[in-house]
Amino acid sequence: MKKYSFFILALSILCWSCKEEVLPKPNGFLALDYNAPEYVEYLGDDCPYGFMKNAEARVKYKEDCSAVLEYPGLDGALYLTYRKVDGNIRQLLTDAQKLTYEHVVKADNIIEEKYINPEYRVYGMFYDVTGNAASQSQFYVTDSTSHFITGSIYFNVTPNYDSILPAAAYLKTDIRHLMESLRWKDEE
Repeated sequence: MKKYSFFILALSILCWSCKEEVLPKPNGFLALDYNAPEYVEYLGDDCPYGFMKNAEARVKYKEDCSAVLEYPGLDGALYLTYRKVDGNIRQLLTDAQKLTYEHVVKADNIIEEKYINPEYRVYGMFYDVTGNAASQSQFYVTDSTSHFITGSIYFNVTPNYDSILPAAAYLKTDIRHLMESLRWKDEE
């Protein structure tokens, strides 16, 4: 009798343990797909500059010719700040660089790229900020004598670099295009 009970017990264990092996599901990745940007010229009311902008961005100007380009589908915005140069170019440059390097606490890296377009008198710097910083891309441009503009991208979420990376990369393309297409109206 002992033989049979041992045999039945072993057979039962064998049957129950022969089920398919349970494997954890692989991590899912969010697939974000953005439309290819379509750029349109934007001259901006009575302000002394114009640029090419993504057709999906909505522009809101302030009285001082500063502007916000809102990207509703990305829950983010590009903030442009305009200042007149009046013997204060050194201070404006220092302030723009200081603003970027305030992110060094959270940033993994800040890559600087000079921008020079002597034909249209547009000179500046583009900053690519990686890591959990509040702004992933920033720039400034100037003609060195009359105009100075800074630009920064911000999202309406707590920065988590991995989560906002696709949107930040998309907007980085836009901010570069805006910077490279910027023209001073008094230079035309």
